[in-house]
Amino acid sequence: MNPNKHWLQPDWPAPLNVHAATTLRLGGVSKGGYTSLNPATHVGDNAELVRQNRQIIKTMLNLPSEPIWLTQTHSNRAIKAIATDTPPQADASYTDQPSVVCAVMTADCLPLLVCAADGTEIAAIHAGWRGLLDGIIDNTIAALHSRDLLVWLGPAIGPERFEVGDEVRATYMAKSAEYASAFKQQNQDKWLADIYQLARINLAALGISKNYGGGFCTVTDQERFYSYRRDQVTGRMATLIWRDRA
Repeated sequence: MNPNKHWLQPDWPAPLNVHAATTLRLGGVSKGGYTSLNPATHVGDNAELVRQNRQIIKTMLNLPSEPIWLTQTHSNRAIKAIATDTPPQADASYTDQPSVVCAVMTADCLPLLVCAADGTEIAAIHAGWRGLLDGIIDNTIAALHSRDLLVWLGPAIGPERFEVGDEVRATYMAKSAEYASAFKQQNQDKWLADIYQLARINLAALGISKNYGGGFCTVTDQERFYSYRRDQVTGRMATLIWRDRA
């Protein structure tokens, strides 16, 4: 982790022109359940405090531009990251342009960062179990020209805390028997799901073996991470990626 403890710096062998971070819940101005570095406008937090938090994030990460924030809907829609007046509805964005900041927000769902090994393309993905099942990773990868890709799995709900019903496992198993290894039976009709493993299986099916990260748990690490499952009323972490000219 970065020594100032306000963000995570991905541990992956990305090219030197690619920069990335996940903000933590520390170092901002929000109060109560949103304490303190909440960048999300859609969760009930004070809008002015959110604006200040976004400025704090931009300054502390030395971002080259305002992040391309999305209106996330647990969809499988990946879009080219372009600045607009209204945040577009999508759950992933990608770009081959320098100084464009792709961003997703999470509080238990899985953020994934993608970059080309030669540093020419980047993407940020928001993946809950629905988005994963419906192909948000597939659609994002398909939008990129590069096939030599690196992926970092950011902080999400851990495999000992992600309880799902029979129906969730059944839908994954109907898609591929490979997903069996991502589920551990909890009781008669409940399973523990490993969202990191679900993503790795998906990536392997796409021929992507260079994946890093994982091993976090947003639910149990209350000091650093927001968690919707733990707190219901809460903020979000931002996971961001941008590139300089190669």
